[in-house]
Amino acid sequence: MALPGISTSSAFLFFFLLPSLIQLLEASSFTFNNGFNGKESDLTRQNGATIDNQSGLLKLTNTSYQVTGQAFYSKPIQMFAKDSTPNKTHQVSSFSTSFVFAMVNPRSRPGGYGLAFTISPSPEFPGAEAGHFFGIFSSSNFKNTPNHIFLVEFDTVDGLNETEDNTGNHVGVSFNEVNSAETKIAGYYPDGTPEEKQHMILDSTDGELICAWIEYDGVEKLLNVTIFPTSLQKKPNKALISRHVDLASVFNEKMFVGFSASTGKTKSSFHYILGWSFAMHGKAKELNFNQLPKLPNQDGTSSLKPQIIALIAGLCALLLMLLVILGYLTLYKRMTKTFEILEDWELDCPHRFKFKDLHTATKGFKDSELIGVGGFGAVYKGILPSTGCEVAVKKITKNSLQGIRDFAAEVESLGQLRHKNLVNLQGWCKKKNNLIIVYDYIPNGSLGSLIFNPRGNIFLTWERRFNIFKGIAEGLLYLHEEYQQVVIHRDVKSSNVLIDSDMNARLSDFGLARLHDHHGEISHTTGVVGTIGYIAPEFARTGKASTATDVFAYGVLLLEVACGKRPIGSGNFILVDWVTECCQMGRLLDVVDPKLGSEFAVEEMELVLKLGLLCSYHKPEARPSMRQVVRYLNGDDLLPVFDGWGTNVESQGEYRLSTRCMEVTSNGTSTSIGAGVSFNSINIGR
Repeated sequence: MALPGISTSSAFLFFFLLPSLIQLLEASSFTFNNGFNGKESDLTRQNGATIDNQSGLLKLTNTSYQVTGQAFYSKPIQMFAKDSTPNKTHQVSSFSTSFVFAMVNPRSRPGGYGLAFTISPSPEFPGAEAGHFFGIFSSSNFKNTPNHIFLVEFDTVDGLNETEDNTGNHVGVSFNEVNSAETKIAGYYPDGTPEEKQHMILDSTDGELICAWIEYDGVEKLLNVTIFPTSLQKKPNKALISRHVDLASVFNEKMFVGFSASTGKTKSSFHYILGWSFAMHGKAKELNFNQLPKLPNQDGTSSLKPQIIALIAGLCALLLMLLVILGYLTLYKRMTKTFEILEDWELDCPHRFKFKDLHTATKGFKDSELIGVGGFGAVYKGILPSTGCEVAVKKITKNSLQGIRDFAAEVESLGQLRHKNLVNLQGWCKKKNNLIIVYDYIPNGSLGSLIFNPRGNIFLTWERRFNIFKGIAEGLLYLHEEYQQVVIHRDVKSSNVLIDSDMNARLSDFGLARLHDHHGEISHTTGVVGTIGYIAPEFARTGKASTATDVFAYGVLLLEVACGKRPIGSGNFILVDWVTECCQMGRLLDVVDPKLGSEFAVEEMELVLKLGLLCSYHKPEARPSMRQVVRYLNGDDLLPVFDGWGTNVESQGEYRLSTRCMEVTSNGTSTSIGAGVSFNSINIGR
């Protein structure tokens, strides 16, 4: 029986097409909220992508080097509007997607490279490479316009062909190629204060959960990308990236949507997707963060049993109650006093800035004033409104316990240090959760950037380099012997040496420094901190820092600047080994930086290279003190004839072992690399 007003043929056609219409709607909208278990057939997975059987987590990569992983929705999506015809201009339909991800670094080495939300004609990418190419592109096709690939990348490593000055901690959008059309440093704009951006670290050792929204308005041709920590619960109104773009030239009629991630040669991370929703012609369904699967423990084991969690929660509640009572009693006692008790580091550096002055100086901590960012904070250029002086303002990341410790350590270390070859600490600011340190602004940047990424008309001649060597040595001599306490820097490297307008060296970044008395034992067991390539073998093995560990790093720095090569290169290249081998063969001058040509004093060059080898010798007792180093550089003493030149290649095996196997040394009882080894720094934000 036909329906009133509807012919039998129309009704038959409707019921015949109904299953296809339902299938089309299902393919255009989907949600994975409580993990991906039981929905394996809905995802096309390639390479290292797996679904955890217990938690339902989608893991794109593990921490192996040079691996990729892809996971795409198995059905293609109709991307063009229905009224698009071969005779009319294609119009991309509006779409929206939301997902929660986490990038977890191993505790013993640097993380990378990142993941990308991807829309492509196919879920398979034959020949794609890892590293910067995200498992999507290769070195032969990463700039091809016909790729028809759209990416929103969450990158934790400096981009392809980018300089050292560019941060890898960014979000970018790419069209048909791996190079981003637009990038922004990772962060979000709180609804209450939308002009003050809160920076975020995309990868971490504790696996912070990050929610991303990618929305495209097909009519306005407006693309919005927003990220925020799931602890915020609600998506901020202001997007991180907002860009007008017509995706009609990028998309085909039908496309696949999904994710791809990769690791690199020396950096790797776990890349997880915890939940995902997608919708065409409307807003994607919001994910319920409380229903998301839990991340596994750092060692790869599953989460604690519910009974144990309940027991821990009960004990925490009891402890919290006791802390509240204790806090009330402490507050009551403080309220009865008429003065504020200052911490030791506040007394050491009495110059306290007003937060509003620093807010004005940095134009509200705008990205345009950002000159560097790291694991525990960002550094801005500022102009003090009261004096007009240029300053560098370091803002410690909120809720970073390690950042708070480094803040106190840096203020305490630099509070009373005064030397022409050290960066001058002007003051500090502490307001609620805002911890800020203010330094002199050094205009020429770091020694490392001038050596490896020179800019402008600044070229480091040999005369300038030799003068810089002397300045660094005099600064370290002051720290080791001339200050009222022994200061061990623990992170001497080329990027921590700043060059002022007179081309003089200024040693910076004292967040890892430690103070000791001049008498008695000055080394003690700590966590292994510093930068790979500069860490002395005995420090990596025992965790005991001493002035000799600074001397070792200084020796590596001498070789780095004289040779124009980094301490560790691709393959098995280690700078100290290479210079030692050339010295052994009587070809020491073959290692000189080619950019110098023949414009250098041979005697000075040989002195610097041999002194670098002597300072970086594997036995700490054989290294000179910084006072001896200064005398050698000034010509007051002759460099001793060192009988280790011929055997140093073999003995440096200990150095090579400690450099390449930092993860193994972390298993010892006296060392701890818990904060993660980084080619930038361990345990410290830059």
